[in-house]
Amino acid sequence: MNIVPATIADAAAILNLQKLAYQSEARIYNDDRIPPLTQTLEEIEKEFADLVFLKAMTDDGALVGSVRARERDGTCFIGRLIVHPDHQGRGIGAELMKAIESRFAHAKRFELFTGHKSERNLRFYRKLGYQAFEEEQVTGSLRLVFLQKENSSRRGERRHGT
Repeated sequence: MNIVPATIADAAAILNLQKLAYQSEARIYNDDRIPPLTQTLEEIEKEFADLVFLKAMTDDGALVGSVRARERDGTCFIGRLIVHPDHQGRGIGAELMKAIESRFAHAKRFELFTGHKSERNLRFYRKLGYQAFEEEQVTGSLRLVFLQKENSSRRGERRHGT
C-alpha cells in the first residue's frame, strides 16, 4: 500500500469511496442524508483549494482510503478518514492518520470529530491517542464528539502506546 498526496483529478474517486465508506455511519444513525453522503463533486473539488488530501492506493493502483486536513492557528483539523469497507481492519486507517499527522508535523495539536454512536471510530481514535474534549448536539439523534491530541513530536516528547 502507498499513501500519496491526492489531486483534484482524484476528487470523483475519493467522493465515490466516501459514499461507500459512510454507508455504515448512515446505518448507525438511520440517516442517509449525513453530509459525507450528500456532498457533491463540485463541493469536494472546492475543498482541494484549502485542504491537503492523501490517498491510500494498493500496489495494483486501487484507491482504498483517504483523509483530508488543514491547519489553522496551530491546530490541524482532520476530516473524513475513509477506508474501503473490504479493506478495513488492515491498518490502512492508522497509516493514513500517521501520514496526515506527519504532513502537519508543525501543528501544536490535532483535532477531529465523529458521531457519538460511532463506537468503532471512537475506539480507533482513542487508540491513536485522541481524547474527547467536547460534544455538540446536531440533531435529536446525533451528537458530535470532538477529539484532540497534542502533537508530542513537536514538543520533543516520545509517544507511548496505550
